[in-house]
Amino acid sequence: MTVWDDLVGQERVSEQLAAAARDADALVTAAATHAPPPEASKMTHAWLFTGPPGAGHVHVARAFAAALQCVSPDRALGGAPGCGFCDGCHTALIGTHADVTTVAAVGTQILAEDMRDTVRKSFTSPATGRWQIILVQDAERLNEKSANAVLKAVEEPAMRTVWLLCAPSIEDVLPTIRSRCRHLTLSTPSVGAVADMLVRREGVEPDAAAAAARATQGHVDRARRLATDPAARARRAAVLKLPLRIEEVGGCLRAAQELVDAAAEDAKALAEELDAKETEELKAALGAAQGGRLPRGTAGVMKDLEDKQKRRRTRTQRDSLDLALTDLTAFYRDVLALQLGSRVAIANADAEDALERVARTGGPEATLRRIESIGACREALDRNVAPLLAVEAMTMALRSG
Repeated sequence: MTVWDDLVGQERVSEQLAAAARDADALVTAAATHAPPPEASKMTHAWLFTGPPGAGHVHVARAFAAALQCVSPDRALGGAPGCGFCDGCHTALIGTHADVTTVAAVGTQILAEDMRDTVRKSFTSPATGRWQIILVQDAERLNEKSANAVLKAVEEPAMRTVWLLCAPSIEDVLPTIRSRCRHLTLSTPSVGAVADMLVRREGVEPDAAAAAARATQGHVDRARRLATDPAARARRAAVLKLPLRIEEVGGCLRAAQELVDAAAEDAKALAEELDAKETEELKAALGAAQGGRLPRGTAGVMKDLEDKQKRRRTRTQRDSLDLALTDLTAFYRDVLALQLGSRVAIANADAEDALERVARTGGPEATLRRIESIGACREALDRNVAPLLAVEAMTMALRSG
């Protein structure tokens, strides 16, 4: 199994990256033997991956990183980089390779202080691997200072450094950065391709795989979670019942509170274990004895970690809310399809009774206004409006239609 096998519906991009990885392998070999570099290389020092949510930007970037770090002996016999089994591929794929650094937004932005050490590392030679690789998962969340730091590193990179940037669209990245990157656009995988992946890789029953792929409309990670996690299915079922609970003002407020509380619980559950591990590791690094006091002068370092963890919890809560809003948008899109008599396949076939009930209570214009109110809630959350206020405003708008 090669590193490209799990990239659902991205055959064209996989072929381009596989060709670049072969040329990158030739570049490293030429440098080691002092031979002239190959002409017309498809490899470059900076890449930008864009595409719709769920297309798998990070999975594609990580597979490319693994192919660049591949140390399979088959390469010497003409085999393509990216075997998927060697130590270089394995550690790059699971995120433990010493020369593959991953940067993700802790809060709503990637701050300059979060990028400082990474940018410094990008100018060093690989420690054990073939390339020094910097993978930025949320390039659209770079703020002005952190984006400028990345720009300087991308403008004049070290000889063996590769930047892999992931963003929803090319417009989300500074023009000065994207002009220095090779741009690859990913496509939304088909429902059939996602269902096939769930059956083949996760062992999901075909009917359940098809239902999860259809409900998530080709979003690979959400489909995998929905097919394999009972809690995710329960949360989605609760969201799809919300349109039936907002006939009165009290119902709107209760539904909003429950939605925000569920997102907060998700964030708390995710943070507790990770926060405790990070805190203990930092205390040990600072020289604190087991259960003992921290050395003097380290309180500021611990405060920085607490601030980072707080920003991460805030982002996790809002990501969880955004997931619920995505499910809610899909519900009303199905309602609109029923009202218009569209032949478009219904994503939420398991909630058909609720869809038909809501479709009978209003017309397409009201449904479109409801979809717009969900978008307005998303925009409010992006502007850091208090989640409960934003969701309450949305539920009241959904009620009025």
